[in-house]
Amino acid sequence: MRPTSKSDLFWSFSWLALQGFGGVLAIVQRELVEKKKWLTREQFVEDWAVAQILPGPNVVNLSLMIGDRYYGFSGALLALAGMLTFPLLIVLALVALFSGVSDLPQVQGAMRGMGAVVAGLITATGLKLISAIQSNPMGYGICCLLAAITFVAVAMLRLPLAWVLLGIGGSACAYAYRALRSLQSHSARVEPPV
Repeated sequence: MRPTSKSDLFWSFSWLALQGFGGVLAIVQRELVEKKKWLTREQFVEDWAVAQILPGPNVVNLSLMIGDRYYGFSGALLALAGMLTFPLLIVLALVALFSGVSDLPQVQGAMRGMGAVVAGLITATGLKLISAIQSNPMGYGICCLLAAITFVAVAMLRLPLAWVLLGIGGSACAYAYRALRSLQSHSARVEPPV
C-alpha cells in the first residue's frame, strides 16, 4: 500500500509526530507497518537502519525517505513538514511554561520516569521486530551476535558511537555484501536456463 495523497502523507506524519514523546520507534513501526501498511517489517528494519546512520533525528530521516519514495522531492518536504510543524509549536509553548517549574523536584522526578518509559518502549519494539531478521541473508545467529556485540560496545564499554558504526557496522555491511553475493550466485546456479 501507499499514501493515498500528499495530504495523507503530511497528516500521517503530523499525527505520528504528535504521538512521539521521547521515543517514537514503537509508534512509527506500529503506524507505518501494522496500521497503514506502507512498509513491510523487513522494509521498515532496512529503512530504519539507514535512517539511524544518517545525521539528524532517525524519524525525520525516515519521513524524508518515505516521502521521497512515494512522491519524490515534494513528498519528502511534505513528510518533513508533517514531522516538524506541530511539534515545533508545542515545544515553543512548553519551553515558555517549563522555565518556571523546571527546578521543582516533582517535575525532575517526572522527567526521570518518562526516560524509563521510553527505554521500555524501545526494548519492546526491538523484541517485536526481531522476527524480521529471520529472513536476513546473514542469518539469525550472526544478526543476534552483531546485536550483542553492539550492545556491549555501546552500553557497557561506552565506546563512541562513530567508532561502533565504523567498526561493527562496517564489518556487518561487508559480511552482508558477501552473503548477498553468495546467495545470488547460488540462485543463478540453481535456476534453469531460459
